Amino acid sequence: MSETVTYRVPGMTCEHCKAPVTEELNAVSGVDSVSVDLDRKLVRVSGTALDDAALRAAIDEAGYEVA
Repeated sequence: MSETVTYRVPGMTCEHCKAPVTEELNAVSGVDSVSVDLDRKLVRVSGTALDDAALRAAIDEAGYEVA
């Protein structure tokens, strides 16, 4: 069953920020799509059997923190 989670990532300010976050999240098992809203500083991840810890770790690996 597909699910969607949203994270607030205040450090993202531009397309340069968006790319590594998107790349790291897309590498996580179960992720089908990643959407980044730079204006609202939100990352929306959709997929199946999403692992919150793995998603947060991927954002951290990209150099950003979840608020």
